[in-house]
Amino acid sequence: MPEAIRKINVIGHLHPDTDSICSAISYAYLKNQIDEPIYEARRAGMINRETAFVLNHFGFKEPELITTVTPQIKDIQIQHSPAIDGEMSLFAAWNLMQKTKIDTLCITDDAKNLQGIIAVKDIANANMDIFDNDSLAAAHTKYANVVSTLNGKLILGDADARIEKGSVSVGTTPELMEESVHEGDIVLVTNRFETQMFAVEIHVSCIVVCAGAHISEVVKKAAAERGITVISTPYETYAAARLISMSLPVRSRMLTDGILRFSVDTSVDEARKVITQSRHRFFPVLDENGHYVGVVSVPNLLDIKRKHVILVDHNERAQAVNGLEEAVITEIIDHHRIGTIETSQPAYFRNEPVGCTCTILYSIYQEHGVEIPKNIAGLMMSAILSDTLMFRSPTCTEKDRHAGRALAKICGEDIESYADAMFDAGADVSGRTAEEIFNSDFKVFSRGQAKFGVGQGVFMTDNSRKAAEALVGPYLKEACADQELPIIFYMFTDAKSQATELLYHGRGAEDIIRRAFGVEPKNGVALLPGIVSRKKQMIPPIMAAYQNLEESE
Repeated sequence: MPEAIRKINVIGHLHPDTDSICSAISYAYLKNQIDEPIYEARRAGMINRETAFVLNHFGFKEPELITTVTPQIKDIQIQHSPAIDGEMSLFAAWNLMQKTKIDTLCITDDAKNLQGIIAVKDIANANMDIFDNDSLAAAHTKYANVVSTLNGKLILGDADARIEKGSVSVGTTPELMEESVHEGDIVLVTNRFETQMFAVEIHVSCIVVCAGAHISEVVKKAAAERGITVISTPYETYAAARLISMSLPVRSRMLTDGILRFSVDTSVDEARKVITQSRHRFFPVLDENGHYVGVVSVPNLLDIKRKHVILVDHNERAQAVNGLEEAVITEIIDHHRIGTIETSQPAYFRNEPVGCTCTILYSIYQEHGVEIPKNIAGLMMSAILSDTLMFRSPTCTEKDRHAGRALAKICGEDIESYADAMFDAGADVSGRTAEEIFNSDFKVFSRGQAKFGVGQGVFMTDNSRKAAEALVGPYLKEACADQELPIIFYMFTDAKSQATELLYHGRGAEDIIRRAFGVEPKNGVALLPGIVSRKKQMIPPIMAAYQNLEESE
């Protein structure tokens, strides 16, 4: 493929059911055995209780949630510019900028929490502020910063001590210093003994001896007695005077308010919109835990590496994760009608008229000669039993039965007893809200301009089905508003009696039901004997009913 692929996400549909989740895990495992990129299973919503039972039974954690495949900051080139400590001198920061070719540095604490940023413009402004002679003391600058900035040597004093008071002055002669230099000041001197000694006598806090000049033992002894710091620098007085202000710690000049920062999960489009508000060229990037990881620049935001995805168990845009039009779809493996998804480039598309996506995956495993592990076989078997209602659904084919039984042998499960336990777990409504039950298996469909949703719950007992109906029925009106759909149908399917009680909400829903199934709804419920499959028995008649309505208008 033309784009370098970091990883490929294998994703099922929104409101995932057991087939959607198990297909994603099983196909990701297979692809990792036969291909080089990293394949990772993802879920596009909360898993239902049936699926949770399956994952727990076979020792899997639920896949990581993915809400969008829109390009994010994590999908572009993040420049791993080193974070700096707030005590670093402006001079050292400027040198680092020249070395890394990045004109904005990020200041963090030891835990990589962002504290501020400093740009080359901030350093330039500090360098031009020549009248601020008290800045070193105001910033409580370490003497170590002064020593390193002046390329000097610490003759007397503690490098970790801080400058607490005093202004910076240049000492020329004792006569001139008498009026301009005061106790506690920092004074730059040359090789004149009288000048050095006068600075000691008036009790300055620090003497900087320029041009590598000699410092007599008398001066050193006197300075030591008074606790005066003495630094020697090879720079001439003029250069030292210009440089010393660059000893300031970056924390004293860094920007702390209104910093534009991005999470690795921020969409590239969102980042592009907000960078126009900043005067900076580089912007901090934080990981999922809020810790600094690097910077991005405007050119980085133009060089996007789109996410690569494989879709399983769906091929309709309304059922897919957000941002799909900005991703590269490499494969689609599905068993539903061919829907509305378009691809930006050729993709492998495998669609078979079987009852479950995992039945197709079973064939693909055989074709590639890949042994199916026991736990993966358990997932695939569970998906087939779920989608075919333990081989009772009209969507079930001989391929489904063969695959399901073969997988049951691999994982060592008795089909009937396991299926009963799985369906019972999914039908349990205790402690669940109407919204949770509704979203456990819900899909959106479209026909021309018409758009509608169909949910389904499969139940093994009358009591569990009626309890679910009592919760979900009143919720359908709210669900229509939340999903922004004109009509919603919800199938409450009795697996043993092979019948469905269809609840619905929305203007025109009853007319659609009459046209599609030839039954008369009563009290908001349509009884549909023999109908258990959403894919084969529910969606096609509803689509035909919509078409008839369009033709009659």
